[in-house]
Parts: sequence; C-alpha cells; structure tokens
Amino acid sequence: MNLPPLSLYIHTPWCIRKCPYCDFNSHQTTKEAIPEQAYLEQLIKDLKADKAWAQNRPIESVFIGGGTPSLLSGRFYQTLFEQLNQHLSFRTDAEITMEANPGAIEASRFSEYRSAGINRLSLGVQSFQDDKLTALGRIHSATNAITAVDVLRSAGFDNFNIDLMHGLPNQTIEDACFDLETAIKLKPSHLSWYQLTIEPNTEFFSKPPPLPEEDALCDIIDEGQRLIANAGFQQYEVSAYAQPGKQSRHNTNYWQFGDYLALGAGAHGKITLANGELFRYRKVRQPNHYLDTRRLSLTASVDPIHQEDIPLEFLMNTLRLTQGFEESLLESTTGLPLSTISAPLDRAIKEGLLEKVDTKIRPTLKGRMYLNELLERFLS
Repeated sequence: MNLPPLSLYIHTPWCIRKCPYCDFNSHQTTKEAIPEQAYLEQLIKDLKADKAWAQNRPIESVFIGGGTPSLLSGRFYQTLFEQLNQHLSFRTDAEITMEANPGAIEASRFSEYRSAGINRLSLGVQSFQDDKLTALGRIHSATNAITAVDVLRSAGFDNFNIDLMHGLPNQTIEDACFDLETAIKLKPSHLSWYQLTIEPNTEFFSKPPPLPEEDALCDIIDEGQRLIANAGFQQYEVSAYAQPGKQSRHNTNYWQFGDYLALGAGAHGKITLANGELFRYRKVRQPNHYLDTRRLSLTASVDPIHQEDIPLEFLMNTLRLTQGFEESLLESTTGLPLSTISAPLDRAIKEGLLEKVDTKIRPTLKGRMYLNELLERFLS
C-alpha cells in the first residue's frame, strides 16, 4: 500500500457567542481577550511534536476551523504559516481554507489573510433571513452576510463556500428557497447545504425549537436540490455542492479516507503509518489546558483503528460521496483487498443500495437516502 494524501486541520476554539445548536469545541469570549501570542506558541510546539507523522508527504490542503478563526489577526496567520512552511512541505497549489463568520469581518484583515497564504474561505451564513438568524443565535444579519461577500471579493478571494442550513425553526419551503436563491446570486464557487440537527449538550437539546415536519423537510430538500442543480452546482457529497472543478479538496480527502494532521485545542487527526497501522488522535480540548506550557504533550489520546474496524471506517467516509470510491482505493489506503468486504458488498448491490459503474462502487439514490442502513450491512 501507498501512504494516502495528507492534509492539515487547525482549530481555533474561540467565538463571540456560542450558538444554541453548536456542539463544536468553541468557547465564548471577546476578541480582545483571545491570547493570540500564547496560542501561536502552543500551535508551534504542537507542530514540532507531530511533524514526523507527515512521513515526507506534502500537505495537500489546510482547513482552519473553529470557533471563529477570523477573530484572529492577519499577523497571527502570517507568522503561523511561516512556521508551517519551515517544518512541513506544501504542494505549490495547496488549497488553504479558513472559516469566517459574517459577524466578525474586518475588511483590512482579509487582504492580510490572503498574503498569509489562505486562498479559500468558508462563510458561515446559515440563513439570509434575520428572524432565522436570531432563532439560531447568530451575531450577524442578512445584510452583514451580503456585505461580507463583497469584502472577501475585494480582498481577492474568488474561491469561497457559503454555509447554509435547512430544517430551521418554523422554516417553510419558501424560506429555504429564498436562502438558496440569495446565496446563488452571490456566485460562490461552493455551497454547503445541510440540515439542522439537534445534538446532545447543546441549548437546543434541552429546549428544542419547533422544526419542520418530515414531509415538509422532504419537500424542502427536493426543491432545494432542484434550485442548486439548475444553478450549475454539482452535488458530490451528502451536503456539498460545487461549481465544476471547485469541490473542496480538503473535505474530499477526508471522505476518500486520506490522512490529516491536527493542530489546536480539541483538533482531531488520522494517520497511516508505513507499516500499515492506522490511528486517530485528538488534542487537549479546553483552551486553558492547551495553553498550559507545563504540558509535555498537547495530545489527549491516540486510538488505533483495529483491522476489523477499518472497512466500516473506510465506507463511512467514502459512501458519503455521490460517486463513491474506486475499487482500488480500499487497498491503496488501508492495505486490505476489496475481497475483504465482497459478501456484504454483493448483498448491498442486490438490494439496490449500491451500484458498480466501471471501476467505481457508489451508493444509489436509495443508498444515499438510507445511508445508515447501508452501512449496517458492513458491521463486523
């Protein structure tokens, strides 16, 4: 087997306000209270400890998530990427994405982000209707979101994603279509359109809002996908749509079972070793613990992926892609031959959940609709 492609995830854990639906590792604070220099120093310490796991592979893509990464200064990212380039090699065309909140946009910063090497943005809009944004606890308005697109274009970003949610509190099909139509008019290269889900340990979990009924939600999805397709976007993953050639390379690497280094409080990574061993690992979650300079290691846990679990882990990622996976990908990324899963694979094909097209194995429309049931076929 060959080592799979390698990406890098960097987590910034701070935000201005914790949204009631959010179960990410984000911690409310003010921009002035963020300890930029101390966090930068710990990220560099983290980097030096993990860089051997790159195993001489170039970084294909970087994703800076949060929290709200755009709360941190341009100088922070310029210094960080200077250090990254000293310790890791990058493809000359590496995709480098940063999440940005329309409520934390400062025009002067975005040209600095661009000069630091960031070449793609993901704008967390969620809705273009102020009542929906209020219900979601967002700090920006619809006008802020539209202005943010103008700001990032002026800074030279023409490759950007707009994040939108559907299934919002009291949302109608007209509401959902309005959000999509507004986003499409802004001409992003990529759309992430996903359903609001109620997660444990969130405010919405303890006080659930009124969400659309299942039939209404199905109508929203059907009409929304029609609008997106008519605008020239191609669906390539469960909730990801891109203009031709503008798929997120970073997320695609996740879904094709690639590797990724992880830096920052609560960040998660996955690594394949030259001997074929695979493991996932995560960093210390709480920012104050991550910032503790007395810590010898910023890694909280390293968990091996046992051989019997590898096929399901592989399929949980690759079957999210509408085009599925190449027959050779399982062996090239894990060392396991496709025959390892031939029996449940054949069964899923006979049941109409999977189909084989040339050298690809991909979920059918039925398989995409019942993905959890499809994956159950491969439980060891």
